[in-house]
Amino acid sequence: MQTNQESQSSLERRIDMSVPAAAIEQEVATRLKRMARTVKMPGFRPGKVPLKIVEQTHGAQARSEAIGAAVEKAFVEQVREQNLRVAGYPRIEPKQGEGEGAVEVLAFTAVFEVYPEVALGDLSSQAIERPLLEVGEAEVDKTLDVLRKQRTTYEAADKAAEDGDRVVIDFTGRKDGEVFEGGQAQDFPFVLGAGSMLKDFEDAVRGLKSGESKTFDMTFPEDYHAAQLAGKQVQFEVALKKVEAPRLPEVDADLARALGVADGDVAKLREEVKANLVREVKRRIQAKVKEQVMEALLAVNPIEVPKALVEAEAQQLADNAKRDLEARGLKGKDIPVNAGWFMDQAVRRVKLGLIMAELVKAKELHAKPEQIRTLVEDMAQSYEDPAELVRWYYAQPERLAQAEAVVIEDNVVAWAVAEAKTADKAVSFDELMGNAA
Repeated sequence: MQTNQESQSSLERRIDMSVPAAAIEQEVATRLKRMARTVKMPGFRPGKVPLKIVEQTHGAQARSEAIGAAVEKAFVEQVREQNLRVAGYPRIEPKQGEGEGAVEVLAFTAVFEVYPEVALGDLSSQAIERPLLEVGEAEVDKTLDVLRKQRTTYEAADKAAEDGDRVVIDFTGRKDGEVFEGGQAQDFPFVLGAGSMLKDFEDAVRGLKSGESKTFDMTFPEDYHAAQLAGKQVQFEVALKKVEAPRLPEVDADLARALGVADGDVAKLREEVKANLVREVKRRIQAKVKEQVMEALLAVNPIEVPKALVEAEAQQLADNAKRDLEARGLKGKDIPVNAGWFMDQAVRRVKLGLIMAELVKAKELHAKPEQIRTLVEDMAQSYEDPAELVRWYYAQPERLAQAEAVVIEDNVVAWAVAEAKTADKAVSFDELMGNAA
C-alpha cells in the first residue's frame, strides 16, 4: 500500500493511496466465504449455497465493502502517522491506477480538512467595559410598576382618548374608493400608544370621545407588510364607541398574593423582587461582558475554519430553528428553513469554539466540580423547589454537561477580563434592562 500527501490550501489536505488489487480480491473471497455460511436462497439449505452463486449475487457488495475497508484502513493509518486532526469526513475519489498495469493497483485520493493551529493572541490591548449597577429601592419600585402594568384592568371613562387608554372602534378603509382587504372591522379594541396600530392611525384616533367619528387620509409606509398597500394613500372612517382608562393595582396584600407571597406581606414581596433583580442584573452584566470578551477573542485570534465544521454547525442551527418553529405550531413542510441563512453565525460559533477550546487547554480553565455545583444551585434559586431542580440536573450526565459548558465559558470570560484593559462603567437600570428610550 502506497500513500502520498499533497496540500491544496491551508486547511485542505489530499492523500493519494494505492491498494494492490490482489489484496482486494483476497479480502473479497474471504467475505464471500463468510457470507456463504449464513446466506439463504430458495432451493438451498442455509450454509449450503454454492460459492459461485453467492459470488454472483453478493460479489458487488463484497467488493464494495472490501475496497471501503482497505481505503479506510489506509486513511486512518496515514492520519495517525502524520498526527493530523481531521475535521469532518474525507471525500474519497477514485483515480487511475499506478504501477505496471492499472488492473494491478486500485488508486484513490482522500480529500479532507484539518483543524487549524490556534496561536493564542494577546488580549492586553483589548478594552472591555464592565457595567456597574447596585440594585436599590428605586429599581424595586420600577420593577413593581412593570408587574402592576402587566395586571392592568380598564374601566369606562367619559373623556377624550389619550395614550394608555383602551379604545373600541369601528373602522372602514378605502383605496381608490373601494374597501380594501383587511380594511374593515367592528368593535375593534386596541391600546393607544402601545404601537399595535400605525402611528398616523393612532394620531387620528387620539382626542376623540365616545360617540365621535372622524374621516382622514393616511399613507401606508413603503415597507408595509401588505404589498398591495405599501406606499399607498387610503381614506379611513373611524367611529369611536368606547374609551376605557387604565387602572393599575395597588402595591398591597392582594398584589403580593397574586405574585406568590402566600401571606400577602408586601415587605416580603419587595424582598423577593429585589433578590430576583439582583440575580437578573448579575446575569445581564455577565452577558454584556461575555459578548465583549468574545469579540476581543475573535479580534486577536484570526483563524481560518474548516468548511466541514461550518456547514455542520449551520445545519444544526437550521434544525434548531425548525424545531422551534414547529413547537410554535407550524408544520414541518411549511417551514422553509435553509442552512445557508446561518452561515455567518456558524462561522463565528466555530471560530469561538476552537479558540476557547485552545484557551481552556492552555490556561487550564476546565470546570471544577464545586463550580458546577455552585452554578446549578444558583440557577435553582429562582424556582419554587430549588432542591428538586438540583436533583434534576444531577440525575443525568447530559444535563450536568450543559452546566459544565456554562462554567467553562465563565472561566474563559473571567480569565479574559483579567488579561484585557477592563474598566468599570456605571449604567442606569433602564439601560441595562433594555428599557432605555
